[in-house]
Amino acid sequence: MASLRDIKTRINSTKKTSQITKAMEMTSAAKWNRGVMNAKSFVPYMEKIQEVTASIALGAGGVIHPMLTHRPVKKTGYIVITSDRGLAGAFNSNVIRRVHQTIQSRHKSNDEFAIIAIGRVGRDFFVKRGYNVVLDIIGINDQPSFQEIKDISSTTVGMFSDGTFDELYVYYSHYISAISQEVTEKKLLPLTDLAGSSHKLTSYEFEPNAEEILEVLLPQYAESLIYGALLDSKASEHAARMTAMRNATDNAQELIRGLTLSYNRARQAAITQEITEIVGGAAALE
Repeated sequence: MASLRDIKTRINSTKKTSQITKAMEMTSAAKWNRGVMNAKSFVPYMEKIQEVTASIALGAGGVIHPMLTHRPVKKTGYIVITSDRGLAGAFNSNVIRRVHQTIQSRHKSNDEFAIIAIGRVGRDFFVKRGYNVVLDIIGINDQPSFQEIKDISSTTVGMFSDGTFDELYVYYSHYISAISQEVTEKKLLPLTDLAGSSHKLTSYEFEPNAEEILEVLLPQYAESLIYGALLDSKASEHAARMTAMRNATDNAQELIRGLTLSYNRARQAAITQEITEIVGGAAALE
């Protein structure tokens, strides 16, 4: 049985851990609120640019653009969005597991795919396993701006346009609620499902012709999809970390209660033992 000093030391250390996890929970809660606002505020822009792109691409008729054309798949690109830090429950592992299982089922050789990693955890996982990580970005702010990922998003879209990739997917954790996030696979390129993704088409008068407008608009649309997925992932990350730290705090409090009960029992046993010894010694002197 542990001594009173050992139990007291464990109680104090657990209380300090509980204070840390509580502080991390409160920090994540503040970041979560801002992350959800950022993700939701980006939705109207995404819906509008999607509507405009679909209206021009489908309304012009006969427009041929590499980003709208399906071609034989020789190499696939996977954008994997994870976090730079842990302590977020299963947030990172769920995304990484989904991507890893997809790669194992779709590809027989590492030459058939490449990874674009956004986040340290995902990058380290795939690098350690010898996968081809062609691009990576770490150190993104908790409330990211488009400028932070503009280079990697434009480079990624350019790699599809120049034929490095024949199709491009993004994997991230979609935010549903504070306690629920869902790993999502979204096909970024080619943009072959614009008709199905837009519920309404508007007739636009535009100058110059549709081909020149789409030459500028389609890369921006694809880059916006990447940025939108990142905002969604950040909201999920903060929610997952907040929940994980809350659970850790609750577990610490439960452990403290159990240790306190053990401490009181051990202390009572020690007092009873001392009283018994005193009574026994007094009886021996009579």
